[in-house]
Amino acid sequence: MTAPVFLADGDRLRAGTTTITLDGPEGRHAVSVRRLRVGEEIVLTDGAGLGAYGTVAAVEGKDRLEVAVAELRTEPEPSPRITVVQALPKGDRGELAVETMTETGADAIVPWAASRCVTQWKGERGLKSLGKWRATAREAGKQSRRLRFPEVTDLMTTRQVAVRLAQSSFAAVLHEEGGAPLATAELPDQGDIVLVVGPEGGVSPEELAAFAASGAKPHRLGPTVLRTSTAGTAATALLLERTGRWS
Repeated sequence: MTAPVFLADGDRLRAGTTTITLDGPEGRHAVSVRRLRVGEEIVLTDGAGLGAYGTVAAVEGKDRLEVAVAELRTEPEPSPRITVVQALPKGDRGELAVETMTETGADAIVPWAASRCVTQWKGERGLKSLGKWRATAREAGKQSRRLRFPEVTDLMTTRQVAVRLAQSSFAAVLHEEGGAPLATAELPDQGDIVLVVGPEGGVSPEELAAFAASGAKPHRLGPTVLRTSTAGTAATALLLERTGRWS
């Protein structure tokens, strides 16, 4: 079985010590939930590309263990980098989208307040929802054994998304009426690939025009229409394969 992954402070990992203490919420999860015991393999990561691989050397109480580090590994920055701009779905479908995109391999996720979004992030509710997205990305990153977790940005407006699209190496809007299939689009070898996933009601003509002005043309995934909560995951998988990152 693959060794479980837990978050640890990056300074502890970079200190170069042969033993690292895991405590707090992560230590409690390792000891009381996962019930790790002495001798079992474990991986500690800062979520930013650094990982310490080792075994449990000692368990103390219900929330503390010592890890004997055998090896430090650094995961390089991904290239090209894949960002998904995700319109806010209804209910808990946002967390589902973040979870599956993280497990698949997306590098950044941008919550987008599209004009046709039923869900609105405002005030404390918006901060709470953003916190859920970030917590979901963190937990999914550990579940999928990643050393580099995806960035979940602050909520962006259509204007802010357009700026991000203009700065990318390749940008596309997933749209069922897109003229070109994403599977045959010419992709860069490096830089940033940014995809826009619209809400349940679709991307408005005004948003399509704004994104087109920033260089993002409509592309289709295939003959079927996917939910907003699954389209980003399918597109990410396609791009990871096409760019060779899954090779």
